[in-house]
Amino acid sequence: MTPLEKLQSMKMPFAELKGVTFTEAEVDRVVAKMSVRPDLCTLRNTIHGGAVMAFADSVGAAATVLNLPADAKGTTTIESKTNFIGAAREGSTVIATATPLHRGRRTQVWQTRLETEDGKLVAIVTQTQMVL
Repeated sequence: MTPLEKLQSMKMPFAELKGVTFTEAEVDRVVAKMSVRPDLCTLRNTIHGGAVMAFADSVGAAATVLNLPADAKGTTTIESKTNFIGAAREGSTVIATATPLHRGRRTQVWQTRLETEDGKLVAIVTQTQMVL
């Protein structure tokens, strides 16, 4: 099973609720997309900050899963920081790309860039995942 097939076969209910689709996956890079639906928006029909953070969290956690040691039982987010840079409009698609900053025995740190389809930066999220 390829890393992408592994992520696509995992049951991630909250990611599914948000409409997250994984499009690329390797141990050093995970990419997913999410449509900006009306129920994920705030004022002026732009994506809500919480939707941005939750999307990045799902992608960073999935990247961690691909890098877990064989004896690990799972992962959980223990810290997350978001820099909001720009907006994404309702009807657009946001693409998240997670890359590793640190992959240790007990923690992993991932940085996720969220951009619109035309390359406009929406946010940069850095999260720390604990290896369980």
